[in-house]
Amino acid sequence: MKRLWVIFLFFAFWMVPALAGAEESYSFDLAETEKKPYFAAGYVEFKPILFGLDHDAAFYKLRFYDDPQGQTISEVNGRMQLEGSYEKDIFRIYAKTNTDLKSSYSGESEKTTFYELYGSMKPSSDLKFDLGKKTMKWGKGYAWNPVAFVDRPKDPDDPETAMEGYILATADYIKSFNGPLQTFSFTPVLFPVYDHVNDNFGTKNKLNFAGRFYFLLYDTDIDLLFMTGESQSDRFGADFSRNITTNFEVHGEFAYIRNSRKNILNASGNMTSQEADALSYLIGIRHLTAFDLTTIIEYYHNGTGFSADEMKGFYSFVNRGYDIFNTTGNNAVLANAQKIANSGYGRTNAMEEYLYVRLSQKEPFDILYFTPALAWIMNTEDKSWSLTPELLYTGITNMELRLRSGFISGARNSEFGEKQNDYRVEFRMGYYF
Repeated sequence: MKRLWVIFLFFAFWMVPALAGAEESYSFDLAETEKKPYFAAGYVEFKPILFGLDHDAAFYKLRFYDDPQGQTISEVNGRMQLEGSYEKDIFRIYAKTNTDLKSSYSGESEKTTFYELYGSMKPSSDLKFDLGKKTMKWGKGYAWNPVAFVDRPKDPDDPETAMEGYILATADYIKSFNGPLQTFSFTPVLFPVYDHVNDNFGTKNKLNFAGRFYFLLYDTDIDLLFMTGESQSDRFGADFSRNITTNFEVHGEFAYIRNSRKNILNASGNMTSQEADALSYLIGIRHLTAFDLTTIIEYYHNGTGFSADEMKGFYSFVNRGYDIFNTTGNNAVLANAQKIANSGYGRTNAMEEYLYVRLSQKEPFDILYFTPALAWIMNTEDKSWSLTPELLYTGITNMELRLRSGFISGARNSEFGEKQNDYRVEFRMGYYF
């Protein structure tokens, strides 16, 4: 049944545009220009991927030690996102669902969830209340957002993809002024963590409070942010964004986390908990040339990340467990290593120092609807990196055709050098309706 869903998504890309074209009408209806109380839209995506494996890498050994693979593996992904809203008087309801389908060497899977589902009340032009599941989108960075205290972390390899929100209650109070301070807003957030309510965020059965103060001051966007409670340690932050010229923007973020807890693997293979205040920050620029070349450069210091020596200890632990398994068939060490990876060592960009560069050129050589791009992420501590070239074509109405590949390079015991893949190639076919 799940395989049929993947096939359905594939054919939807070809059938929906054709049906839309067949039903075009050139009549004019004045009612169509009036604002409707409802909104509905959707997106379907078909994405096959080919992975080239690195059999000597720690994360390959950790994942495939009991199920060896060849030089490559492939998978087919499908995605469907539906969103809609309804407004009446001062009330609004918004919903966004996401369904992911996957068919790979390990079988087939399907997962459907609400990315967002909340109700709004706007009693006046400067005050609004929201209640439900919502993505807050705090921070000014493109690839990372250290001040996004109430959002899930971005995937820096695909930072523009939609993310699942959290269940919360929030308000927005906005005020405009004449003078250097043009706009002020305050956004308080109540953030519960209980069983089945944000239960993967931190310590359960706690109610947390967060907030953001926004200032448009001297043409500079400034945020002051905080989060306090017992689910996670208290944290405070600030960000800014300013256009130096029309086509040149500078942005930054700074986060201070009190008593940040980090689980460290010691020499005997046991985990010890370490607490210390942590500083994370990001500084970046965005520039657009007269010939439509967009450049984004960001430097990110992750104060909660692992050092190179701490990561080397983890890789050594995995390799020792792999040798024991091949010699005795005992996987106890590798099973422990998997738990340790899930506790933090296996997360995306788990270390401390990163540089991000993205170049995208709109319609080079006057090729309409064509945008090539190149993204590079470097771990500046161990000098390993990933490179992602991309070709995007949008010449078909409401459709995106995107070819991406990813190449990684790094020595043994480096972050990208120990990833399970040497490269990947993916093709995305997406349709908006």
